[in-house]
Amino acid sequence: MTTFAPPETRTPYVGRAVDRIDGAAKTHGEARFAAEHSYPGLAHAAIVHSTIARGRITAIDTAAARAVPGVIEVLTHENAPAMKPAKGGPLDLSSMVSGTSVNYLATDQVHWNGQPVAVVVAETQETARHAARLVRPAYEELPAAVDFAAEAPNAVPVKGNPIMQHGAEKGDAEAALAAAPISVDLTFSTPALNHNAIEPHATTAVWNGDELTVHESTQSIAFLRRHLAKRFGVPEGNVRVLSPYVGGGFGGKGSVWAGTLLAVLAARATGRPVRLALTREAVYRTVGGRTPSTQRVALGADAHGRLTALIHTSVSHTSRIGGNAEPITAASRHLYAAPNILLRESSVQLDLLATTFMRAPGEAIGTFAIESAMDELAWRLGMDPIELRLANEPERDPVGGQEFSHRRLRELYTKGAELFGWHRRTEGMRDGRLLVGMGVATAYHPAMLWPASVTVRLAADGTVVVRCGMQEMGMGAATAQAQIAADELGVPLESVRVEYGDSDLPAAPMAAGSGQTASVAASVVAACAKVKQAVLALARRAPGSPLRGHRLADLQARDGGLHHAGGGQTYADILAAAGRDHVEGAIKQGMLGFVVGMLRERRRWVKAATGAHFCEVRVDPDTMEVRVARWLSVFDIGTVVNTRTAESQMRGGIVMGLGLALTEQTLVDPRNGRIVNPSLSEYHVPVHADVPRLEVHHLGDPDPTMPLGIVGVGEVGITGVAAAVGNAVRHATGTRVGDLPITLDKLM
Repeated sequence: MTTFAPPETRTPYVGRAVDRIDGAAKTHGEARFAAEHSYPGLAHAAIVHSTIARGRITAIDTAAARAVPGVIEVLTHENAPAMKPAKGGPLDLSSMVSGTSVNYLATDQVHWNGQPVAVVVAETQETARHAARLVRPAYEELPAAVDFAAEAPNAVPVKGNPIMQHGAEKGDAEAALAAAPISVDLTFSTPALNHNAIEPHATTAVWNGDELTVHESTQSIAFLRRHLAKRFGVPEGNVRVLSPYVGGGFGGKGSVWAGTLLAVLAARATGRPVRLALTREAVYRTVGGRTPSTQRVALGADAHGRLTALIHTSVSHTSRIGGNAEPITAASRHLYAAPNILLRESSVQLDLLATTFMRAPGEAIGTFAIESAMDELAWRLGMDPIELRLANEPERDPVGGQEFSHRRLRELYTKGAELFGWHRRTEGMRDGRLLVGMGVATAYHPAMLWPASVTVRLAADGTVVVRCGMQEMGMGAATAQAQIAADELGVPLESVRVEYGDSDLPAAPMAAGSGQTASVAASVVAACAKVKQAVLALARRAPGSPLRGHRLADLQARDGGLHHAGGGQTYADILAAAGRDHVEGAIKQGMLGFVVGMLRERRRWVKAATGAHFCEVRVDPDTMEVRVARWLSVFDIGTVVNTRTAESQMRGGIVMGLGLALTEQTLVDPRNGRIVNPSLSEYHVPVHADVPRLEVHHLGDPDPTMPLGIVGVGEVGITGVAAAVGNAVRHATGTRVGDLPITLDKLM
């Protein structure tokens, strides 16, 4: 078992509500995002999208576009330089973060409606977009499979991989279900969803010979650098990716999408710096989203509510040119004790844009189904839904039998029920003429760790620089690591500077899986330990140092130095006496060894963030409009590094969950695969009027198997939210809506 320093040894910064260190730059307008970097001779690019789902380009007329004053070049499959295919072939997903590996503009083949078929480069953005509308492709259209509902019966089982666990089987769940005294057997569906980060994807690309600089809105700096080097045939060291500020990612900026590759291609083809900033519609056309799903959840129980069978199956889709199958049944693997469990995931390939990560991929939509089914079982049993959940709370993992490293769901439900006033829940609740309902659901997301390389430099003047190529997407990543470094070295927070967002820095993991904070923290702690050991070694060599004869374990880092009960010495004094201007500690981690260790840990422990959501809705009995009136969540997310930013992350996840529950869906024309609502005027994300005050609490209980006890908070908030809303609607109206989003027509 991996162990980390107990929380009581920490100094004061971890656990406090600290203002984000990038806050001033953003509020003053000093922060520059990917589309805000200017270069001499900067040109602008715009994409021409296909209007068919599958086929080939037979001709492409660019004359009108080229005639527009200010147009520099129009790149098509007839004249664009070829990119090198990603490993595995031109139409294969080369890795989990490659998006699609289509060799854009080097083929006449069309694979989805919206695929880039040309790029216009012009002196201004307005000119490029105007000219792009004048390009006229002609196609030979081929039959395409674009209707998920029609193609779902053709799905095949998903193969698992070492990271994502797809499916499980224990006992004979179907037989146990048939024999159960009480059972439910329900079907659910969730729609396709699209990313709508406040900052649309953008790239500014500059070639200097064979050296490439890219300003990019990305949450996977190191992977992007590696991918660009492969696709453009240059050494990895020749590529620099700069991404200090990202206006939201949520998974959509974790892969390498068309806009990035085509901006780099256009810059190479024209010899000019090129900026390609996607319109909101272009994000829908070229950046993947969440797969739709159909799910079955069947539960069997005895008369006391103890589960005898748990079945959860799902169908999702990927694309013929890439994408990831979401682990939709993953949470059901760990939530409830049952002697017979069947989890199965299937997927069908469609002629659509590749699917990708979206906040809590799999768990967000899978928890809607399992938590709705548990609520329905409670109705059948005449049990309180919290009582039913606690009656089936497992002591060990229900499938693998591993220990839980950290699980406090009983405390979460007890605390949440008291704070929310769950005891006031009765049948037939009303507020005047409005129907009132209360619902609960469990939140669950696995805790993840990834390799992170870090250097920590302590200068003779007492300042500290933490260097790590991590991603800051608005969650306060740099602030959290500054707090940790300040605590580990015992220095004031204002003396710590964090350098991040640059591929020239030590490589960080992708900001994904709610794992960046804990992963980088582990390396920051280790690097700080090396710094302190190096400082102590210098002190031991200095005559008269009060630290001579002491081990690091006997000392405490505080007040800008190392101290023990009888005295101490500041870092500045130690380095000055040694004639040194700094000391440095470095941690370098590779992926292979880290994954091996992670899999070894997984065989012993199940690690996860959990939560309990409490929702109250008001439903108009005439129009069946649903409004969420009250919300309270209690989370078990381990050590909270920064209470302000952590609570913001929890609330953000809940808001996205409300969108999943009530408003969001990507509408795909089943005739041609075209997204018909590619804008925020037609794709409805929650606005202020849709969101009540969100009351969030956390236990603050460290996980002893995670760095500093940190579990992760970015994604757990969205899980279970849709179910809590649906369960409250069921309580208010008596109607179970299994097809998201819950719109008034489904309740009429």
